[in-house]
Amino acid sequence: MTLDKKKRLRVGVLFGGRSGEHEVSLASAASVIRGMDLDKYEPVPIGITKDGHWLMGEGAAKLLPDILKTGRRVMLAADPTEAALMPLDRGAGAQRFDVIFPVMHGTFGEDGTIQGMLELSGLPFVGAGVLGSAIGMDKDVAKRLCQDAGIPVVPWIAVQRWQWEKDAAAVKTLIEEKFSFPVFVKPATLGSSVGMTKVHNSEELGPALDFAAEYGMKTLVEKSVTAREIEVAVLGNHNPQASIPGEIVPHREFYDYAAKYLEEGTQLLIPANLKTAQVKRVQELAIEAFRTLELCGMARVDFFLGKKGNKLYLNEVNTIPGFTSISMYPKLWEATGIPFKDLVDKLIELAFEMHREKMRTRYAIELPEGSGGALAG
Repeated sequence: MTLDKKKRLRVGVLFGGRSGEHEVSLASAASVIRGMDLDKYEPVPIGITKDGHWLMGEGAAKLLPDILKTGRRVMLAADPTEAALMPLDRGAGAQRFDVIFPVMHGTFGEDGTIQGMLELSGLPFVGAGVLGSAIGMDKDVAKRLCQDAGIPVVPWIAVQRWQWEKDAAAVKTLIEEKFSFPVFVKPATLGSSVGMTKVHNSEELGPALDFAAEYGMKTLVEKSVTAREIEVAVLGNHNPQASIPGEIVPHREFYDYAAKYLEEGTQLLIPANLKTAQVKRVQELAIEAFRTLELCGMARVDFFLGKKGNKLYLNEVNTIPGFTSISMYPKLWEATGIPFKDLVDKLIELAFEMHREKMRTRYAIELPEGSGGALAG
């Protein structure tokens, strides 16, 4: 793809969606749009409602919630020769883009589904592809891969919803035989602590599993670790770089949804108070996890640092980290020396870099002349 350096790039900022993290996505998208250099980019908000309707507003200055109510309905063309959003109303023209910036969290946005549509459309897009997104979203699969790569993870059990509904007693017995209380119970394929519960005793276990199962087909039960919460931002494709680490100090018992987005009191410490060797180790592990999970573009990698013994565990990897005013990913890079506008520039550059790499792949077989299109059996 050849870009006109004198022309502003048309960036579709994709947000919302059918997810428990819908509202967080709106706040992230607003921050991304506000942070774009308007001399370089023409940001176009593309909102997906909770019902799955794609809507497009006619200006980035509009408030995002209003776009979801008043925007024109569109759909993404899966034909790479179109690479455009096609209007569902008659008489309007297709809207073409140079690159898409997905700022969707959770189900149908961070799990490879949207990325698959964008791959079919042939559009460059920011962040991980189908495989990396799907792996990163499934905390059970991500933990297994990281464990195989020698990256320390918190002990866990994965419980399928059908298993829990078929034989709740057997599932509870399995959990109680492996772990002592407290434990954490959460959906395996969501972020922002949606559906998450800290379980202090056997009586709380059943309701917690029921709650988590409302948000996903698979639930994670994890050993509770008394630890500090350390986060690192990663940026890059083939040569990823790690930011300085930061620390989350929640004002609640743990860093749940309310502590993250609804209440004040949680402290974000940047840089984290770590020894030089600890900083180096957490950065190395963040990059190793990034590569192990086949990621590109961006990710926020979260760790637990045990308060006794200082043992480091990988908690989870977020392939589309938050971009809200309180989000760690942009804050960590700003503290490392990359301000928000430069970070957006870099992410878009990485999207084009990865798109060029994908375009080098052959998708057709060149048959010998005179073969008649038939392959020998």
